[in-house]
Amino acid sequence: MAITLFTFAAAFTLCAEAPRINCVVDGDTFWMNGEKVRLADINAPETTGAACAEERALGQRTRLRLLGLLNAGPFTLEVSGRPTDRYGRALRVARRHGRSLGDVLVSEGLAEPWRGRRSDWCTMLAVR
Repeated sequence: MAITLFTFAAAFTLCAEAPRINCVVDGDTFWMNGEKVRLADINAPETTGAACAEERALGQRTRLRLLGLLNAGPFTLEVSGRPTDRYGRALRVARRHGRSLGDVLVSEGLAEPWRGRRSDWCTMLAVR
């Protein structure tokens, strides 16, 4: 059962050095009011630590798209399953008008549904 925490509207930027208040790290991680949030329903390609140039490029596109989605207006953050991951990030599903922002990224080919593990983006991108 999902629990809606709050509705948010904030101005997000791309994360740089500290302090990180409202900024986007990559396609599935952002800071909201100083708390690090991981989108629980998707896996996005990496930007830093990408295994190949293609993953890094898609990761940058996904990061910019998430920035645009977060800045497009109020959204809710819901707990669906575990409240935090092993890195201490808050696990949340972000929704606007009932639709997951993660689902938007998946439908646009920028992310994949979360399957409990990371995928090999370089192999997946090579067969596209």
